[in-house]
Amino acid sequence: MRVSARKARLVLDQIRGKSVADALATLQYTPRAAARIIEKVVRSAVANAEHNHQVRNLDDLRVHYATADGGPSMKRVQPRAMGRAFFIRHKTSHLAIGVSDEAPVRSRGAAPARSTPGESAAKAARPRTPKAPKETP
Repeated sequence: MRVSARKARLVLDQIRGKSVADALATLQYTPRAAARIIEKVVRSAVANAEHNHQVRNLDDLRVHYATADGGPSMKRVQPRAMGRAFFIRHKTSHLAIGVSDEAPVRSRGAAPARSTPGESAAKAARPRTPKAPKETP
């Protein structure tokens, strides 16, 4: 797709794990150019699920995974003053979106919940007790 992977990941992070209806609503009102492209890919994934995998209840579909990996760059040269040339790289990306009608299951070895930003500030604000100096014989 003709959007950089970094910009596409910002939009994909918003829809990952949501139901397809919620994801499409989110993409419709996201003011980013990548949202239009990703919306087409989500609609294509839903159509593939319906046609290729005989999924009948489209209301149960969820965005199972959504990734954006870097693709080939289109390289261009822009002439500058005094015979110099600046290189312009138009970055592209490979978008992969998977939909599933299974409920999301947390694995047993999942990472624990992260602390909130306020908790880390509270830990840093705790007074530290000074260590006793070591005695030398």
